[in-house]
Amino acid sequence: MRNSPSTASISVSIATAGVLLATAVACSSGTANSGQTPAEGTPSPVPSSPSAVPTPSPQAASPTQSAPPSTPAAASPAPAPGTVSAAEQQLAGLSLEQRVGQLFMVAAKATGAEPATLQALTKYHAGNVYLSGRSKAGTAPTANVVSSLTSTVSIATTGGVPLFVATDQEGGYVQVLSGPGFSTIPTALVQASSGAAKLRSDAATWGKELRSVGVNVNLAPVLDTVTSPQFAPSNAPIGHFQREYGYDPANVSLLGNAFADGMRDAGVAPVVKHFPGLGRVIPNTDVSSDVRDTATTRTDPSLEPFHTAIQAGTRWVMVSNAYYDKIDPANIAPFSPTIMDTMLRADAGFTGIVLSDDLCSAAQLEAWSDADRALNFFGAGGTMLVCADPTSIPAMHQAVVQKAAADPSFRAKVDAAALTVLRVKAGQ
Repeated sequence: MRNSPSTASISVSIATAGVLLATAVACSSGTANSGQTPAEGTPSPVPSSPSAVPTPSPQAASPTQSAPPSTPAAASPAPAPGTVSAAEQQLAGLSLEQRVGQLFMVAAKATGAEPATLQALTKYHAGNVYLSGRSKAGTAPTANVVSSLTSTVSIATTGGVPLFVATDQEGGYVQVLSGPGFSTIPTALVQASSGAAKLRSDAATWGKELRSVGVNVNLAPVLDTVTSPQFAPSNAPIGHFQREYGYDPANVSLLGNAFADGMRDAGVAPVVKHFPGLGRVIPNTDVSSDVRDTATTRTDPSLEPFHTAIQAGTRWVMVSNAYYDKIDPANIAPFSPTIMDTMLRADAGFTGIVLSDDLCSAAQLEAWSDADRALNFFGAGGTMLVCADPTSIPAMHQAVVQKAAADPSFRAKVDAAALTVLRVKAGQ
């Protein structure tokens, strides 16, 4: 992503009281004002005024210590057969334009959103945002930035559905938020040296800092397995910057998922990345095109960290932008049904959000128009598209709306993806 070192060296439930859908359906997942620790990644509430800062409950600021590392995140029970879930009711109240908006995560500068970001959130109904770039301002100013973003939520924009607010807080060279109130987070390789228990505790502390400013999704940890310490300096996207947790899948799985568990303890949803792995490539997809992995297979041992995360309950998996010659040589991962549907959905049993890496500014995507990038991603089974350039959102959003209106099979994909987003927002 554009927050990677190569280019730079929500606190109540989804159904906040008073949220009315266009169909006058009120949905509640039961965590608002309950006094309980919010589920991971619970969207930030709609503020009562533009200056209101979403603040987690006191319980959200304390990591849950009782759950073992492999315990899945708490989720709302599935509705009984024949009943309509809260997420399905919400979906019914959204226009096509709003449903499509739920499928985008647009960049906002961590130091303050620019007009193009605000337009994406208001005019194009974008339902998710991530803080990008770098900010050294600390927690109080960052909370104000987040509030300026969440205050755009309304019946007219997102149908009253709160935003997922994300950032890229891996540590080391990839830490968007710093300054007073934020810890200085070491690289993943240094984190790994502390051991799984200490790393989980540290990650919970870092997650509390994010939650305190209204961030509820962290675009971390990296679960890519770099093949060896000797190869690491040549591995431009990961190893060159010590973003790896080790050099064999078992250690990467143990330590990377300890970081993910700590984030969940703090009520922040971890995003495991970059499926099916960038540990074997040389160039970086952010700044190079035709980046290919020539070794990874559909049943590769390096998939273990991702499978472990899915079994532990992660609801977010980011796919890389590389080609995988032994899996689907004709399609980059975000355009590959084999990678997103077959490997993630069928093979791994993943039911959450399949998130893209940046599809708007990465050099790997230069061959495709903005519209085709979005159509290819959602057509291949993607759930949510990350866009580092807010000026690309109008063309992408309009293309998806137009195709969904004209093509029933594509409309079914859009509706299914939107329902998945709403379910994750509801803690399901």
